[in-house]
Amino acid sequence: MPASKAEIHVLPTAEEATGLASRFVTQVIRQAVDRQGTCYLALAGGTTPHGLYLRLAADGISGVVPWQNVEVFFGDERNVPQDHPESNYLMAQRTLLDHVPIRLSNVHPMPADAEDLAAAAAAYEQTIRQRVPAGRDGVPRLDLVLLGMGAEGHTASLFPGAEVLGERRRLVVAYHVAVLGRERMTFTYPLINAAQNVVFLITGRDKAPTAAVLLGEDEQARAKLPASGVAPTDGRLVVILDAAAARMTAYKAE
Repeated sequence: MPASKAEIHVLPTAEEATGLASRFVTQVIRQAVDRQGTCYLALAGGTTPHGLYLRLAADGISGVVPWQNVEVFFGDERNVPQDHPESNYLMAQRTLLDHVPIRLSNVHPMPADAEDLAAAAAAYEQTIRQRVPAGRDGVPRLDLVLLGMGAEGHTASLFPGAEVLGERRRLVVAYHVAVLGRERMTFTYPLINAAQNVVFLITGRDKAPTAAVLLGEDEQARAKLPASGVAPTDGRLVVILDAAAARMTAYKAE
């Protein structure tokens, strides 16, 4: 992710960064629905998007966002049942999906608690291939992929040093994350980078050192961060940070 190829926005507070992300998501959804009748959206997990989903849910009752025309996928998932407190799906359901008029048939949780995770990942990839229109290279082209970034530079469930960082054929994989000692299911770079829009929301002082590397000039250091592998082939990359996360970068609050 060379900073020169990304649209970088720094807002004074996490709340303001979340507000900008919400406005961007709303814009992309409306434009996609106007253009093709459906918006294909991949949600992020973890803690950072919690506030974003609450904001989108609050706006959802206004009718501004045509949620009935949105299909929702998930960029990654922990190996837990959908009703488990650690489930990315459960977090999105409680903060967003239960509060907007989206069709249940349009929500596609990752089956990351399946007994055969490799088969489950392959099946999830086929669901995406069947439902999301493909681009010129044959890879499904999601309208928007939402991402966060961990303090060590992971995004989705692509962790430093993982073999799946080199995956170029499979779009969804399940693998053992050594640093966590558990399984994860995740999108791979080919699917993320085929998207029309990719948005990183990065907030908090603990992200500052990694954000400085991600948006810095040291290519060797940046290449060690999985987040740096996100570079849409023919799409828009937007990075939204709060001032706390951006404090060690060259970028200042707008």
